[in-house]
Amino acid sequence: MARIGVISISDGRPYVQEGVADFVASYQDQLVHHLTAAGHQVVVGSAQVTSNSVATSVAREVDAAEVDLTVLHYAVWAFPHFTMLAAGQLRGPLVLLSTIDPVQPGMVGMLASGGALDQIGRAHARLWGDSRDAELIDAIGERADAAAAVRSLRGATFGRIGGRPMGMYTAVANVDQWQRQFGVDVEEIDQLEIIRRAEAADPAEKRAGREWFERYATVHYDGAKLTPELLERQVGSYLAMRELIDEWGLDFSGIKAQPELTQYFATMDVAEALLNDPYDWRGAKVPHICATEADMDGALTMRLLNGLSGTPVLFADVRHYHADRDVWDLCNSGQHATWYAARSADPAENLAKVHLHPEVFFFPAGGASVQHIAAPGEMTLARLTRLDGNYRMQLMRGEFVEFDAATNAEMMDRSTPEWPHAWARLDAPAATFLSRFGANHIHAIPGDRRAGVRAVCDLLGITIDEFTGE
Repeated sequence: MARIGVISISDGRPYVQEGVADFVASYQDQLVHHLTAAGHQVVVGSAQVTSNSVATSVAREVDAAEVDLTVLHYAVWAFPHFTMLAAGQLRGPLVLLSTIDPVQPGMVGMLASGGALDQIGRAHARLWGDSRDAELIDAIGERADAAAAVRSLRGATFGRIGGRPMGMYTAVANVDQWQRQFGVDVEEIDQLEIIRRAEAADPAEKRAGREWFERYATVHYDGAKLTPELLERQVGSYLAMRELIDEWGLDFSGIKAQPELTQYFATMDVAEALLNDPYDWRGAKVPHICATEADMDGALTMRLLNGLSGTPVLFADVRHYHADRDVWDLCNSGQHATWYAARSADPAENLAKVHLHPEVFFFPAGGASVQHIAAPGEMTLARLTRLDGNYRMQLMRGEFVEFDAATNAEMMDRSTPEWPHAWARLDAPAATFLSRFGANHIHAIPGDRRAGVRAVCDLLGITIDEFTGE
């Protein structure tokens, strides 16, 4: 959950403030209570803002607490210049929140203050209502979670392992633009580091990882493309990535893999799935966002979606449209986090639905493909793409659906059955999607999180390109 600042802006006339202070405090206390109950950390201004000096000092205190979002709270008429002074000390996003109690003109104070901010071009959002209303608290929370996701990018480092894969323009971004627009630095690391470190990794750890998969998933050894030695090499690649993440301070990453590693070493499917999962054989962990094919804009999208949801993020190719069932096959060479197999907090429940198959002919080096079918449920699907150099967020709602085993097998056989699949039904018509979508990779998180994605884009100044059923 996000860290939210709350500052109540009030009247500058001492005799008025004396009469309204308790009224302001009661509404502020109610707001803070409900935000805290929703799981947010709340930093409350040390005083109601009633003068120029208090406006700046209280705002500095709240800003110093490194909040993700500040709520400027209006329960009464508030001198608008107090808002302007406070906003000048607050570096993060602002929400102006008005009560709807007609006893006092809080709405008037919010509108006057918001208009003043408009005049100087200071972006902000406006909300109004009773904090006992769960929808209002959710709206503040969505905005705060979006602000936290955006804030987490500033000063972050992306590890690009290996460079551009197979000529994909959409997998490569301008590092200057990333630094200017998102505050993200890019560390270039050669794939040799994965090979070198994987070979030097602790044999006991590699064996432990292999045995964990053998115990909880179904491993289809064939003695050629998938052997215990190759699976341990893939586990070693995961251990190598963990070392690189720690040593280089990588906040998220992407691995090129194709064609060098997939032809001469092993596929990175196991490493990428484990990085994105909230667990490995040693127990629970925080997912590390990692995109296959070193897809930079894919990884950035995933990082933002993870910031909103806290869950692993699906990475997939838009592989095929089954027109007879109005279902898309979202499938990419084994990179789906195993969490998506059942979306359970228990790794064993997820891995029970996972098969490690020998890699297909595309990847002569061999190794395991991490195959499963994504569990059903409502999903938010999104992707940052660029139109004439400018970022846009392509966004839609959808759902993952499930079929019986025979239908699953028939549908998988049409593409690559050894790879993971998500059967996705999108709100957007197929013709609309195929004519507008700006990449071959797409990303998803559970639930309808479109409001949060819209808020992220508003904070970043990115255009929304939303796909609907029309």
